[in-house]
Amino acid sequence: MQDLGMLIMAQKNILYETPPYAVENSISLLAKNLKTARLRRNLTLKEVAEKIGTGVKVIHDAEQGKPTTSIVVYFALLWAYDLLKETEGLANPLEDETGLRLMESKAPQRSKKKKVLDNDF
Repeated sequence: MQDLGMLIMAQKNILYETPPYAVENSISLLAKNLKTARLRRNLTLKEVAEKIGTGVKVIHDAEQGKPTTSIVVYFALLWAYDLLKETEGLANPLEDETGLRLMESKAPQRSKKKKVLDNDF
């Protein structure tokens, strides 16, 4: 049983090495935007790292769009630059047109009215 656990832990997540093209582009754009936000605020990597409680290398990796950078780092950077409010609409279920259409198409159809039984024989 322990061998199975070791095998599972040893597997690499290929998503980190080769994310879908659209995902890679989105991460890259976010990384560039975060670096621009930091530079506009005249903050050093060290200052930002101290503010969010991490190391300079983590900030550098985020600004380079490294796919293994934790989402918490990206959100912390947005918070540090007072841009976190911009994320409130992410994956909003009320704006998920595809999901809403699918939900509607799978909604149970109204069944026929049941006839009321009477005691009239």
